[in-house]
Amino acid sequence: MKNKKILVTGGAGFIGSNSCEALLKNNNRVICLDDFSTGRKENIQQLLANPNFTLIVGDIRNIADCNNATIGVDYVLHLAALGSVPRSIFDPITTNAVNISGFLNMLVAARDAKVKRFVYAASSSTYGDSETLPKVEDKIGKPLSPYAITKYVNELYAEIFSKTYGLESIGLRYFNVFGRKQDPNGAYAAVIPKFVIQLMNHESPIINGDGNYSRDFTYIDNVIQMNLLAITTQNPNAVNTVYNTAFGESTSLNELVAYLKQFLAVYDPKIADIPIMYGPNRAGDIPHSLASIDKAKKMLGYQPEFSIKDGLKEAVKWYRDNLKD
Repeated sequence: MKNKKILVTGGAGFIGSNSCEALLKNNNRVICLDDFSTGRKENIQQLLANPNFTLIVGDIRNIADCNNATIGVDYVLHLAALGSVPRSIFDPITTNAVNISGFLNMLVAARDAKVKRFVYAASSSTYGDSETLPKVEDKIGKPLSPYAITKYVNELYAEIFSKTYGLESIGLRYFNVFGRKQDPNGAYAAVIPKFVIQLMNHESPIINGDGNYSRDFTYIDNVIQMNLLAITTQNPNAVNTVYNTAFGESTSLNELVAYLKQFLAVYDPKIADIPIMYGPNRAGDIPHSLASIDKAKKMLGYQPEFSIKDGLKEAVKWYRDNLKD
């Protein structure tokens, strides 16, 4: 895919900025729509001089901003959202406004602009209280948080727009994505960058629960591969559905911290001896998450390249190089 015009909402965020870079490398024109509520200007600073990159500062809750951003666009990669289960529990109204009303605005704008395909960030939180492992796309449980509800509603809306208006869509259920540019700061920072910074500062990470909860941690480059495959697939049977976007391997929080200490100790041996602390389980968290990626392999040709260990080594190096101070 070259010379296409692609809108990336939330393009200044962690996944969005990495996706913008990948699309630009393939000589596409990229429009970034972001209101910088969670995205960061520094994530796209090096892209601003690229003539094929356009930044639109706008809010997906404003339909006019959505319409303006989709003018002449071939594909939409919709990543703008308010993430975090705890944030949604604390403030369900804003989470709903951004993740549902904003999502609907983008669907309407994409429909009216006659875009070729609408690819959007779904979430592993949609599996809710389902205890089935590995997680298979057509078997979900009841949501466990306001955030999970919003992401499931996104899937329902996308399906209706496909059936009613003929808008092609693909939802990607991201599983615990991590890697370069993921923000380690703030009240709702993801666990990996948060732990990395704490260890680099010789502070003890606090694990929620006993550390036996497990996740399918997924390195950013695997996610970018899926984003590109979802945009470019020519398989008519591969659209208007959802896919797990993961590595397909489960890692406990205790194992995760052990890996981080091991890889960071290469740069600072003192980190190997930092003790780990434990706190209460977090509301809305599911005990275990492991994805089946068979559907993505079969329908999209997905072949993740980075295991949890490979990804953590890359991420640790990036944080060491960029956040030493």
